[in-house]
Amino acid sequence: MITLSALGSFALIVGLLTLTPGLDTALILRTAALGHRSRAWGVVLGIQTGTLVWGVLSSLGITALLTASHLAYTILRWVGAAYLVWMGGRMLIPALRRSGSAAESAAAEDAEDADDTEDASDAGGGFRAGWRRGVVTNLLNPKMGAFYVAVLPQFIPAGAPHVATGTLLAGVHIVFASLWAAVLIAFARALRTTLRKPSARRVLDRVTGTVIAAFGVRLALGD
Repeated sequence: MITLSALGSFALIVGLLTLTPGLDTALILRTAALGHRSRAWGVVLGIQTGTLVWGVLSSLGITALLTASHLAYTILRWVGAAYLVWMGGRMLIPALRRSGSAAESAAAEDAEDADDTEDASDAGGGFRAGWRRGVVTNLLNPKMGAFYVAVLPQFIPAGAPHVATGTLLAGVHIVFASLWAAVLIAFARALRTTLRKPSARRVLDRVTGTVIAAFGVRLALGD
């Protein structure tokens, strides 16, 4: 069985990783700031679903094959990079338009989120759209797999059941990330009235789109 000391050390590592601003933070903040609460939680749970998958696959040793195969890693890296650049561009390009009319702002939002529509009468649609975005973003990030391959085996004691222990450790990561996501959503919700103004929305989309696209470029360059 895993010791409390090892569990604490792993919790410290993933806790620091969770608090470091990055792609997940940008996605959650933007979604919540626009008032899509159920979609924001969908994004959170989608990301954590991806984390759980990476944890289980790493426990089984499958992700080690990914990092060992240069071709497989490169393919996943380029697919993930293309997805992030595409997603960032869909936020950034409409926000760079100079017109600040409310009608155009609303049209840009509709065009950007055509596949993410959250009908007030069907909040589940928004949740499902958020979940899809979160899980796809997480699973197309090979660096998550590389992180788990590098870190997880160090905390699984010899003779311990790999899948059960790996799932437990991934669960610790998920708990930390979900708690931090709750803080981010509460913060964004508190400022949503301001952030949903057309001018603030354009700034938010420019910043978020740039961050996401930059992550895609970095991933493509292998940094």
